[in-house]
Amino acid sequence: MAHRLQIRLLTWDVKDTLLRLRHPVGEEYATKARAHGLEVEAAALGHAFRQAYRTQSHSFPNYGLSQGLTSRQWWLDVVLHTFQLAGVRDAQAVAPIAERLYEDFCKPCSWQLLEGAKATLRQCRERGVRLAVVSNFDRRLEDILRALGLREHFDFVLTSEAAGWPKPDPRIFREALRLARVDPAGAAHIGDSYHCDYKGAQAVGMHSFLVVGPEPLDPAVKGSVPQECLLPSLSHLLPALDRLEGSPLEL
Repeated sequence: MAHRLQIRLLTWDVKDTLLRLRHPVGEEYATKARAHGLEVEAAALGHAFRQAYRTQSHSFPNYGLSQGLTSRQWWLDVVLHTFQLAGVRDAQAVAPIAERLYEDFCKPCSWQLLEGAKATLRQCRERGVRLAVVSNFDRRLEDILRALGLREHFDFVLTSEAAGWPKPDPRIFREALRLARVDPAGAAHIGDSYHCDYKGAQAVGMHSFLVVGPEPLDPAVKGSVPQECLLPSLSHLLPALDRLEGSPLEL
C-alpha cells in the first residue's frame, strides 16, 4: 500500500542559507582597523582571513572546545593571525580591533537576510512544519537571529558549539532529531554546503535540499544532486517540498 511522505521537521543552516554578511570580511576588518589608526588593504585582509580561518579550523576544529579554547578566544586568534598575515605584527594594536570585530559581528547591521528568508520560514510554519537550526556557528547565533527577527520561527537553535560536534558529523543531526522527536524519514535539511549540509543530513537518513547561488555549480556536485533537490532561491523550497511529499512511500 502506498502512503504519502510527510515532512514534519525542517532543519536549517544559517550563514549563506538564510543570511549573509553585509560586507566582505576584508572590508569589515579594514574599516575597523582604520578606526583604530591602522591602514591595511581590504583585499589583503580578505586573502589573509581565508588562510587564517583554514589554518585555525584545521588546528582547532569546532572552535577548539575539546582543546580548552572558547569560541570567543578562537575568533580573537583568527583576527590576530589575519592581521599578522597581512603584515601587521603588533598584537597589542590588533587586540582592540579583534574585540570590536567579535562584538560587531553579533549586531544585525553586520548581516542581511537572503531574499525570501522570512516569507519562506513563515510559510513553512503555516503549513504545520516544525523548524530548527543546525549550524556550525558559535553562541552568538541566538542573538543574531533574534535581532534579525528570525528566532521566533524556530523551535530550537542547535549550534556546533552547543552540540560539541560540527556538521557533517552525524551526531549533530541525530541530536536535532532527538530534540524534535522526529524520525529521519520525516525530516529534511536545507543548507548551502554540499559536504556539510546536503551529504551530512543524508548520511543519517534525512532528506536534503542544497541552496545554490548564481555562480556555476561544481560539475561533480551538480551530477550527484537531483535537480529537484537544488534550490536556486528560497522561494523554490515549498514547491520542492510539495514534490517530495507527493512521492509515494511504499510500506
